Amino acid sequence: MKEIQKKIPQSLQSGDKIALIAPAGAIYEKESLEIATENLRALGLEVVIGQNAANKNGYLAGTDAERVADLHAAFADTSIKAIMALRGGWGCGRLLPLIDWELLSKNPKIFAGFSDVTTLLNAVYAKTGLVTYHSPMATSVWNNFSVKFFKKILFDKEQATLSNPQQRGDSLTQLQDRITTIRGGEAVGELIGGNLTVLCSLLGSQYLPDFKGKILFLEEINEEIYRVDRLFCQLALSGVLEKVAGVVIGKFTNCGHGDRFSSLTLLEVFENYLLPLQIPVFVGSMIGHIPNKFTIPVGLQTKICANKGTITFLELPCA
Repeated sequence: MKEIQKKIPQSLQSGDKIALIAPAGAIYEKESLEIATENLRALGLEVVIGQNAANKNGYLAGTDAERVADLHAAFADTSIKAIMALRGGWGCGRLLPLIDWELLSKNPKIFAGFSDVTTLLNAVYAKTGLVTYHSPMATSVWNNFSVKFFKKILFDKEQATLSNPQQRGDSLTQLQDRITTIRGGEAVGELIGGNLTVLCSLLGSQYLPDFKGKILFLEEINEEIYRVDRLFCQLALSGVLEKVAGVVIGKFTNCGHGDRFSSLTLLEVFENYLLPLQIPVFVGSMIGHIPNKFTIPVGLQTKICANKGTITFLELPCA
């Protein structure tokens, strides 16, 4: 079997065209599409809306054929320099058997999003070698923090170190966005991951990269702690956890603290599965369903320091 070569896409410049597509959930309000367009124009980009982006098919943004057609059209158009999902929801997994992987491979460009788009970020990298970007989506909150890291990586192609904000306000110690080290140390490997539920939905398929020697990053939203436990159990039983070189846990938003008398805490769940691995692991990175987001290149060679809670790029994130 021919080895797939890694492809790092070209960086963005002011005036470049970006295609906004809806590969998963529908956009229900016209205003959301307007705001998304304004967000990307404010970054200096020329916005092209996918032909089917405003379609609705139940909870999906049009039929599978319509959604994949927009994906193909955006990759095939040589004037378009980047592609971004409008939103997540559900639906990307339904597109995988329909995607023309050769088309994507021959037309490498920035592809970005998060949440359900975890499916496409990892599948595109696995099938074509193209580095993709776990980043805000077009309808996300584009605040100073998220914009700063998006620009650092996709415009300035900075070989950056990602670290949480160090702000304690008038408290004696930092209370927000803290890093918790489960096991210290450093590890080197390519970043793979995204939303925990979505990633687990792909286990056993041909659409995930090999996890051997990778740095696994995970985030989640609106899952009870016992469900998080079940998902980590699935990762363990599938052999994923025993292969990775290190783990970065992002934010598990609205996943609860459990009943203090009868539930494990989230941290205890993480420790149950990750401490025995004897690899560097830290919790709390700015990754996930949160306003302040890092942009994470899926497939990029990086080094993590679990004691400091940092992710350092060992390659340029864009060409």
